[in-house]
Amino acid sequence: MTSSIDVVIPTHNGWKLTRSCLAQLLKQTVPHTVIVCDNGSTDGTPERLRASFPHVRLVELGSNVGFGAACNRGVRAGRGAVVVLLNNDVECRPDFLERLVGPFTNDEGIGSVAALLLKPGEERVESFGLAVDPTLAGYPRLLERSPKEVQQAHQLLAGPSGAAGAYRRRAWDAVGGLDEAVFFYSEDVDLALRLRAAGWSTAAVADAVAVHVGSATAGSHSAWQRHQGGFGRGYFLRRYGILRSRYALRAAVTEAIAVAGDALVYSQDLAALRGRLAGWRAAAGLPRHPRPPDDAIDPKITFAESLRLRRSIYRCTSA
Repeated sequence: MTSSIDVVIPTHNGWKLTRSCLAQLLKQTVPHTVIVCDNGSTDGTPERLRASFPHVRLVELGSNVGFGAACNRGVRAGRGAVVVLLNNDVECRPDFLERLVGPFTNDEGIGSVAALLLKPGEERVESFGLAVDPTLAGYPRLLERSPKEVQQAHQLLAGPSGAAGAYRRRAWDAVGGLDEAVFFYSEDVDLALRLRAAGWSTAAVADAVAVHVGSATAGSHSAWQRHQGGFGRGYFLRRYGILRSRYALRAAVTEAIAVAGDALVYSQDLAALRGRLAGWRAAAGLPRHPRPPDDAIDPKITFAESLRLRRSIYRCTSA
C-alpha cells in the first residue's frame, strides 16, 4: 500500500506555497507520486514547476474549474491504490504519508483517513478530520484544541478534511469522487458522508501531522469566499433533503442566524445569503443523497454548539 500513493495537489497561483509544500514532500519516508492540477495559474506556476520539480506530474486545466473538479482530474491522472488530497498551503512532517496510509493496510473496510492539521506554531489544532452535526453541517474536528488533547478527545469523526486527507481509490471511485457542482467549500464534508453512507468506515491518525497555513490560498473571508461557502451549504441542504427532515426547523433557524449575522454584524453584505440561494437552485431536480449512518453524525453538536463553532470558524478565517 505504501508504494502506491498518489498525492494530488490543486493549485491556483501561490507558487511560494506550492514550492514549500513540494519541498516537504521530497523528504517523505515512503515512495509516492505527486500530481499537481493547476487551475489556470497566472504567476508562472506551471513553468516554475517543470523547472524546479521535474518529477512532479503536472495537469494543466487552463482555467479555474474549482477545487472538486481539479482534484477529480488529478485522481484520474494517477493509479495509486491510495489518493491523498493536499492543499498547497500544507507542510508535512517527513513521516506524514507513511503514518497517514497505515490504517488502509490494517483494515480493508476503511475508505478514508484523516490527518492531524495544526495551525502555524503547532500549539493549536486546525482540524483532526471533520465533525458533522444532525443538520449535516460540517466543522473542523477538535478546532483550537491542544495537540496533546486529541488522543483523549471524544468527538465523532465523519471523515477527513480535503486539505489533507487520504482515500482508498476503490472507495473514491465507488462514490464518484468530489461533487464538481460545488466550486469550493463543503465538498469534502459531502464526500465523507457519501463514503459513510456507502458502508466505508473512516479513521484518524494523530501521528500523521502537518501544518496548515490556512486561508493563504483562498483569501481571508472575502465576499467571494462567503458566497462559495453559502453555495455549498444551500446546495447540500437540498441534496440531502434536510429541510424535509426532522431537522428542518433547526437547519432553517441556524442558517437564518448565520446569514443575518454575516449581513448585519460581520461583513454587512448579502454574499452568504446569495450563495445559499444559488446553491439551493443549483440542486433543483438532482437525486437526493441518503442520510449517512448515525456514527457519522455527532449528536453532541447541539444547536447552541453549532452556532459557537460557526463563530469560531469565522474568527479563524477572518484573522
